[in-house]
Amino acid sequence: MELLKNHTNNYLEAGCDEVGRGCLCGPVVAAAVILNKNFKQNSVNDSKLLTFKKRLELDDYIKNNSLDFAIAEISSTIIDEENILNASISAMHKALNNLKQKPEFIIVDGNKFRSYQNIPHECIIKGDQKYLSIAAASILAKNYRDQLMINLHEEFPQYGWNKNMGYATKFHREALIKFGPTIHHRKSFRLIFD
Repeated sequence: MELLKNHTNNYLEAGCDEVGRGCLCGPVVAAAVILNKNFKQNSVNDSKLLTFKKRLELDDYIKNNSLDFAIAEISSTIIDEENILNASISAMHKALNNLKQKPEFIIVDGNKFRSYQNIPHECIIKGDQKYLSIAAASILAKNYRDQLMINLHEEFPQYGWNKNMGYATKFHREALIKFGPTIHHRKSFRLIFD
């Protein structure tokens, strides 16, 4: 299905998405993307619908064909302090802060967001399957976070983060029972399931 380029036609529009909300460890990562006028779909879609290999292929395409983009992370420590919803919104605000160009309108995947610098925004459920800028943001955020978890796996190989990316797989939960949590685990989450 062809994704829409813009929600508004007359504004400089940034699409935002985050990844890692449901993970047991690691940061939550968000990206903000402002597309240029000539941006073509070129397989860009919700990151969850793409293979690891396809997402990596699209990374350079998105970065080279966007007017502006930024990626930001919020640590597991701050997630524990703020709660995951607030940390996710903070990550999106941080990504928007890191843009060189100030957007005039923001579209966000999901149904929760806090106003950012009085810029009008719209929350769009399944926005990463409807709008190119949100889908592009989902790909950049996912690639960034996956690479981060693969790097952390070198230090903590017993949890299988290079495969599960910190999600609550059976392997990850069994490793938590056996080895306990690391400094990267979210202490406010229910880490071990009955």
